[in-house]
Amino acid sequence: MSIQALTHYFTQYGAIFVFVIVLLEYMNLPGFPAGVIMPLAGIWSSKGAISFPMVMILSVAAGLLGSWILYFLGRLGGDAFFRFYINKFPKQKGLIENNLETLRRRGAVGVFVGKLVPMIRTLISIPAGMISMEFGRYTISSVLGVLVWNTVFIGAGYFMGDTVWSIVA
Repeated sequence: MSIQALTHYFTQYGAIFVFVIVLLEYMNLPGFPAGVIMPLAGIWSSKGAISFPMVMILSVAAGLLGSWILYFLGRLGGDAFFRFYINKFPKQKGLIENNLETLRRRGAVGVFVGKLVPMIRTLISIPAGMISMEFGRYTISSVLGVLVWNTVFIGAGYFMGDTVWSIVA
């Protein structure tokens, strides 16, 4: 998807576009480039099309909703999926069990740190649900991790907006 196409979607759909794309990306669906969308949302904010706080609220709300969906998928169906996966790939059992145990020990700190690591940040919600992490602690650690991650990407677009915009426009 080109920068021009993304800009067109921003213009046509506004803030809802940011929310939907970030939500889908936090649900770990392929093809939704929030790492591109968030800096563009920051640029969009720097141009005055939407306030920076509003972009942050929308992106964090979308990230949290996507994280909750995966958390509940892990809580409701994680064990069945784990058994299915282990039957297909038995050599992975020890590694996965070790990672689940590490998450049990680290708890909310593990989720927070996981939210800051590419590839792990969207997937960490599933094992958190599988181990039945207390929902309030999970939510707080997720919000903090999502807030830090999104602030970096949206803030980069906001503060580098003029420079980037002059290159791509």
